[in-house]
Amino acid sequence: MLNFNITFIFSAYGPSGPLNYGVFFVTFITYLATVFANLMLMLVIYTDSNLHRPMYIFLFNLAINGVIGGSAVLPNIMKNLLDDAKMISYSNCLLQVFFINFYAICAYAILTVMAYDRYVSICKPLQYHNIMTPTKVRLLLGIVYIFPFCFLAVQIYITSKLPTCGYKINKLFCDNLAVVSLSCVKSAFGDLFGLAGVVVFAVLPLLLVSLSYVKILLVSLKSSANAKKKALKTCVPHLITFINFSLATLFSVIYNRLNNDLSKELNVFMSVHFILVPPLLHPLIYGIKTKTISKSLLKLLNKRVFTF
Repeated sequence: MLNFNITFIFSAYGPSGPLNYGVFFVTFITYLATVFANLMLMLVIYTDSNLHRPMYIFLFNLAINGVIGGSAVLPNIMKNLLDDAKMISYSNCLLQVFFINFYAICAYAILTVMAYDRYVSICKPLQYHNIMTPTKVRLLLGIVYIFPFCFLAVQIYITSKLPTCGYKINKLFCDNLAVVSLSCVKSAFGDLFGLAGVVVFAVLPLLLVSLSYVKILLVSLKSSANAKKKALKTCVPHLITFINFSLATLFSVIYNRLNNDLSKELNVFMSVHFILVPPLLHPLIYGIKTKTISKSLLKLLNKRVFTF
């Protein structure tokens, strides 16, 4: 039975002072910008019927995921930066773990299906509409959301069954490794289950995206200069986004393993980078690098804003 009376204390914040206030200001501004940018991207895709295509449907879901990622933890971080008591209940900590991991896994999964969409578009252009049917798109999105949800539900259940002996978390928010490290016992099954999750939801997507781009590169090398230019334009936003998220994930892994050995300032930066930077950059990258979205955005602004 889950012990709702347990409370964890975050020790990474330190006492209230200029650093906490500065981090609060940056976090607050970035969070507002993240929500605005992602909602604007969603609105552009939703209102423009020309964007109701697989690539933009996946991008719409990536924007939803960005809002989920930022909202999962940033409001709580801002609250703790201002409060004297930096605490969280056990149940809320597990809930935070679930949504942070859900954001990370789903983001990687969406970027993977977007790579597959680019592969079909460039390598099999004549068969694209027969392959990327509405049913296929719904199936891929179902896999993107259902598999991570089920996996994380089991992982949280396993973690919740571990007896807790410690109550201090040297981080700005909860993650599964931090909660597990506070348990009185080690769970071999939990470790194995977590390792399987890393392989399925991190290593496998990386391999699939790499394979997609290898095939795209091979096809592009045999194409005309105009075809190469077109392929580059459609792939660059996704490639930048994927690399950006992969680097953020790598930083997060390093932070999880080394946070006790890092300085307070570096600890703060490494922890918030994973949930601050990618959700904000993703809509900006696509908004700047994708002409179709840029034109649709300008059209929407002219129609809704500048007409008043």
